[in-house]
Amino acid sequence: MKIEILCTGDEVLTGKITNTNFSYMAQKLEDVGLSVYWGTTVGDDREALLSAFHLASARADAVIVNGGLGPTVDDLSQEIAAGAAGVGLVLDEEWLARMEHFFTSRGRTMPPNNKKQAMLPEGAEFIDNPIGTACGFALDIGKARFFFTPGVPRELFRMLEQQIIPRLLDRAGAPGMIKLKRFHCYGLGESHIDQILEGVEDLAPDGSVKLGFRAHYPQIEIKLTTRGSDADDIETKLAPVQAEVKRRIANFIIAEDDQTLEGVVLAALTKEGGTLAVAETFTAGIIASRLVSHQSGRHIMRRGVTTRDREELYRATGLTGFPHQDAYDADIAAAAAENLAREAGASHALAVLIDVDEGPDRRDLGGLIQIAIASPTGTVTRTTRILGGWEWIRLGAVELAMDCLRRHLHGLPVHERTDFEKR
Repeated sequence: MKIEILCTGDEVLTGKITNTNFSYMAQKLEDVGLSVYWGTTVGDDREALLSAFHLASARADAVIVNGGLGPTVDDLSQEIAAGAAGVGLVLDEEWLARMEHFFTSRGRTMPPNNKKQAMLPEGAEFIDNPIGTACGFALDIGKARFFFTPGVPRELFRMLEQQIIPRLLDRAGAPGMIKLKRFHCYGLGESHIDQILEGVEDLAPDGSVKLGFRAHYPQIEIKLTTRGSDADDIETKLAPVQAEVKRRIANFIIAEDDQTLEGVVLAALTKEGGTLAVAETFTAGIIASRLVSHQSGRHIMRRGVTTRDREELYRATGLTGFPHQDAYDADIAAAAAENLAREAGASHALAVLIDVDEGPDRRDLGGLIQIAIASPTGTVTRTTRILGGWEWIRLGAVELAMDCLRRHLHGLPVHERTDFEKR
């Protein structure tokens, strides 16, 4: 099945807002084995929209149209869809009543122009939107089935996953079930992982497992998409491939499926009744922020020290007895972690101290990173260097430090080299 995603709106076309809806839809479709062949962006212009609809209807089997279902004069999707299909617009009385209730239940009166959102092309299939005033609908135009969705992300996401993807899979004649298994990795580059996993798909008994990747530095996501007649069939096909991925990637797998690295760290600390304090420089507090964003993190985090000032770091972590020097070293990082754990009353402490070479070109810097983890079993340190721009160093250091903590908590080697470090 050939699918086109057609996004509408002047604000999207001109770049005033970032079109994250497209990337979300394309990713979700790929995850279930559906291929997006074209992505089109069209402004709020009747002729341009009509032309885009006709073009898509001639080359695609299914088209997802995003946006243009609102109550204002520049929301044109229903009108243009009806014109392209050669039908009129009719009032959906049930949706109109739903909208009126939506407003009255919030103590408001529905503006007259919202009635426009209940005008659907004649013969269209209604697609529910339980959390907004813009209902979706499906309509045949030419040889393609068009699915119209609201531009509000949370409304789109729910409609896509719960209603549109099942309809697309049914039209594609896909097997009864599809499962997506995901492994989140840190420390290996995409091409390196691709090389390591060469031939792994062949372990599926009938070639029903598809291997894919998604790179979002500093992590790589390994995806295994499996089709089968039922859950047992899928597990039988997936099991040997999944086991081999785990064997080959081993300690570089930091989380699976909906898990996150910070979630895995906090789960390990929770399991042993541990608490944590963090000291970080140059990171803008990303580590502490990621940890306390989890509900469990609010109970586990005892203290967070974030600073770029060396004097403040020394004061906050009790390093007054250390001589001042131009760069941090492993001894300073270890003392900072140990002092912080003691003063915060935490079982564990993580110190991430970074010196960045302030060269003339900020796109090619060097970051000397000192990581120390203090715990009841002792203190471990790691020294490394990452080259690149500011954000490359910052994000790489954050991920490396949190991965070191994960490894330490799980009894794994902390000093395994990554592809992102300077050799």
